[in-house]
Amino acid sequence: MSKVFILGGTGFLGYYTTKELLRRGYQVKTIALPPLPTDDLLPKEVEYTLGNINELNDQDIIQLLSDCEGFIYAAGADERVTPEKPAMKFFYEANVLPTQRLARLAKLAGVKKFVVFNSYFAEFAERLPEFHLRDQAYPNTRLLQEQVAFAEGEGEMTVSSLRLPYIFGTMPGRMPLWKMFVDQAKNQPVFPAALGGTAMVTVEQVAEAAVGALENGKHRGTYAISALNMKYQTFYQMIVEALGQTETTQVPVLSYQELGPAYEEIDRQADAEGVEHGIHMAVSLKLQMEDLYLNPNDTMPLLGIKEHDVLASIKETLAKCVAAE
Repeated sequence: MSKVFILGGTGFLGYYTTKELLRRGYQVKTIALPPLPTDDLLPKEVEYTLGNINELNDQDIIQLLSDCEGFIYAAGADERVTPEKPAMKFFYEANVLPTQRLARLAKLAGVKKFVVFNSYFAEFAERLPEFHLRDQAYPNTRLLQEQVAFAEGEGEMTVSSLRLPYIFGTMPGRMPLWKMFVDQAKNQPVFPAALGGTAMVTVEQVAEAAVGALENGKHRGTYAISALNMKYQTFYQMIVEALGQTETTQVPVLSYQELGPAYEEIDRQADAEGVEHGIHMAVSLKLQMEDLYLNPNDTMPLLGIKEHDVLASIKETLAKCVAAE
């Protein structure tokens, strides 16, 4: 496999995947929405176009992909978006339909390996049926996104999916999404955490997993990656430390009974405003009462993910968020 196309090569995940592909000797082609975060973001050997691939016609896309053997889908809407109701329609149109079209056209162009960047909410929709996540717009459409891509590739193109947890790292010209957490904790006397915890990786590990899935992924393979599992309280305490508020901010662990009414009120307000979260806030809180942990050994050897210092990456990420204040 000599050339790989990345959809979203100037985004956080696409940027690091581009660097990893180049490091391993691949050629890289990408299209991404303008503007570039920094003028010199991409190395000169990267073939890049600024624009919206969804505005191209089928033949133009097939021509664009005709010299590529691999495709990495590093674009789409995540659960932080709060669209107009119904959220199911929004996430279907944002994530499912474009993936289905591009997988179909990639196959017609002769692409042999196709990797979708997905979410670990798809994993837990399967693992934790008691939470009925398939009824929530974001997990439902993330599962559907995988299935349409798998179906389009059937018999001719190997399609696999990376189910991604919390991701840490920094890049030129973009602010980490974790700034919203830092902003929520700033100057607060209490920054409560839920009972559970989450899986975490560095952005470099996502890039390694993406190339590993290209090289070794199985058709219809879903890979829920992780390098470190951490309680939310521990993570929130790291945020408080980054802000220099260890003496002034408490991070208690609270139950659903204590936190739930506020989250339920957010859902009521959203409904009144005609918008809807991809995972209703009350459901999200119930999930946060669980340990959404993943076993690193399930994917790290298979995809060639290396050991990285996740704690150092978290600290670097939070430091950038604080420095922006």
